[in-house]
Order: sequence, then C-alpha cells, then structure tokens
Amino acid sequence: MEKQRTYFVIDMKSFFASVECAERGLDALKTRLVVADEKRSESTVCLAVSPALRALGVKNRCRLFEVPQNLNFIIAKPRMQKYIDYAAEIYGIYLQYIDKSDIHVYSIDESFIDVTTYLKLYKTDAHSFAKKLMEEIDQKLHIPSTVGIGSNLYLAKIALDITAKKSPSRIGCLDEESFLKTLWNHRPITDFWQISHGTAQRLEKYAIYDMEGITRVDENLLYKEFGINAELLIDHAWGKESCLMSDIKNYKGKSKSISGSQILPKNYSFKDAKLVMQEMLENGCYDLIRRGYVTQLVHLYVGYGDERHQGAKGTVRMHVTTNLFCMIVQYTNKLFDQIVDKGRPIRKLSFSFCELLPLEGESYDLFTDTKIVEKEKRLISSILQLQDKYGKNAVLKGIDLHKNATQKERNNMIGGHNSGKNEDA
Repeated sequence: MEKQRTYFVIDMKSFFASVECAERGLDALKTRLVVADEKRSESTVCLAVSPALRALGVKNRCRLFEVPQNLNFIIAKPRMQKYIDYAAEIYGIYLQYIDKSDIHVYSIDESFIDVTTYLKLYKTDAHSFAKKLMEEIDQKLHIPSTVGIGSNLYLAKIALDITAKKSPSRIGCLDEESFLKTLWNHRPITDFWQISHGTAQRLEKYAIYDMEGITRVDENLLYKEFGINAELLIDHAWGKESCLMSDIKNYKGKSKSISGSQILPKNYSFKDAKLVMQEMLENGCYDLIRRGYVTQLVHLYVGYGDERHQGAKGTVRMHVTTNLFCMIVQYTNKLFDQIVDKGRPIRKLSFSFCELLPLEGESYDLFTDTKIVEKEKRLISSILQLQDKYGKNAVLKGIDLHKNATQKERNNMIGGHNSGKNEDA
C-alpha cells in the first residue's frame, strides 16, 4: 500500500514586484510598487503589483492607468534577467535540502516539491519544514513566499491558492478530510485550480456552484458534458489526485510545436504588421534550426486594435517539410493576405509551427531548386554562429531596420519584456 505522501507548493508573493523591492532595500509586503514599462503607454499591462497595493484593491495584471494615481506608488521597469537570476537562487536553496528529482518547477515563481522522505530525514514536520524554507528565502533574498501543504499534489495547490491566503503564517494545509470539511462549499468555484470561467458556466447548467455539487450530480451527465475530463473534475471534487511527482518527471508530450507572439507597441497597418510577422517567422525558423526540427504545418493569428472585432486566424499545410524561412514565407505571406482584413489596424500577432519532425523528416517537392536550399543553409549556419558568439543583433537583415520593425528591440528582451541587463534599479 502506498504510504501517505506530503507535498509542498511554494509560491513567491508578487515575485517580480518583490524582486524590485528587494533590489531597492524595501519591504515587499509594505511597499507600493508596480512592475510596468511606462514608456510603452499608460495602457501597458502591469506584470506584477506588490502585496501592499493589492491589499488596497489594485488587481494583479491591471493596466497602468487603472492604478489610482493618489496611491503614490513606484513604477519599476521590468528586468526579466534579474527575475530569472533570483529564481535560480531560490531553486538553489531548495537543492540544499531536496533532490531535484523531487522538485517540479511549475513556473518562474512557483514549484511543487515532494517532501515525504525528507520529513523523516530531517526529523521535522511539514509545517516546520515549510517555515524553514520560507525563512531562508526571506533571509537570503528578501522575497516573501507562501506555501500550500497537501497529502496529494492537487490538495497542496488548493492549500496554496485558497487556504494559505487566510493564514497569518502564509502556510495552508489540506488532506482529503479537511478539504471536504472546509472547502466543499467554497465559492466561487473558479478559485479551484483548473476550473476556468468557461467550465464554471458549463457546470451552472446543472446547478453546480461548488465542489460538493459536482459529487451530487449524475456522473453520466458530467461525462456527456466534459468527456474524459469529467474524471478529473470528479476526483478533484473529492480531493483526490493520483498523479505523483514521478509521473510529472516521466511525462513526455505527444506532439511538439514552436510558437511566438507579441503585442505591438501601437496599432499597425496591414503592411507593417505583415513585415513584423515575417520577422517573427524568420526568428522562429532560426529556433527550429537550433533545435533540430522541421515543419509542414504553420498557424497564424492576427488580433485587431479594436478588440470588438474577432481576430483572424488560419493554417497552411505546405508541400514541403522544412525549417527554411525562404520556403516557409512563400506560404505564410499568401495565408496572411487571405485571412487579414487590410482595412483594420492590427495590435497582436502570433504564429505556431506545428507537427514538428526531426531533421530526417525534411523533404521538398520536385519544383524545389536544391542549390538554393543548400546555399540558404550555408548562409543561415554562418548567421547563427555569429549570433551565438556576438549576440542576436550582431547580424540583422534590412527588414529589421525598418522604422516599424520590432525584432532588433525584441532581441534584447526575455519573454517579450525588457531583460534589464546592465541596468540599475
């Protein structure tokens, strides 16, 4: 019989904002600070809002103009490399006590940890061990954290998201019994992990508004509505979760894809947006080459400046399987022309290379000039070598120097945001 396990989910409170406070020698729990690039516009999204501002009702991921100006707050420009460095140091603290096989990094500021064997090893209990990790992160990096403790991975996550928020210690703890006793009737149901607003609306059709409601309805109705996903809903409603840390570590996705997206700094015309899409696709092709993949299927999405109008999307299956931009762009330009309304301003762009295959799957049709293919490969190989040695902006194409091009600037970003390299607080 599988012994009772104990899991932590550790989350750094308002991580980006907390890092900026730490860099300034300020208390993240008391300082009013938002992380946003105010040079973009007052409509730019705040990447993080400090706990002090959230306590005053400012929502996380709000737009800069939505923060009341009378609150006298600090605006910190995003520095993504700094946040990555802090996350690496936090992970290093975990490794002082826990083997990496028992840690799953869920996001830059949140990790799942199986602490089952370590409680006995360190002769401690779950609450004390969680407090020790929190205190060490705070003492070394001045980053406040929150911990959920659970008898399975799901309950640890729920303890973090719901229970810990109401605890003065910022530690929440749940097992199946306490889950049913304290959270079975908790509302709104969207507070629970993996229940989106769309899922909640579908549950409302059966008068289900909390987790207990899921257990009371005929399971056949749930399977009819949600298919195989109903099984997960039902298990979670009872506080059950069969997934183990080993299952996460051994999981391998069935399909691979490479994608990219960006929100443009202003509304772009059809012509300029098409140019930026070409930049994105070429950069994506370089990524394909570096990772050793080719593709035959490309998906494009274009979002308009007026959000009342539905964005345009389309997919093209090419007659070639390649990673060369000079081949792919012939298909994507046609697709872009077909799906996009030329009269509407454009604000969002994204692409996906789907159904990736290893390089052995590369193939071309009878009309492809193989000499051009080989010449292009030699040119790209040289470009990538120079970029890897001197930086991505070491080699740019004419298209990247257009006044409305974005790739030169984005080469200095991480995740679409300012990297903050060589910048002071």
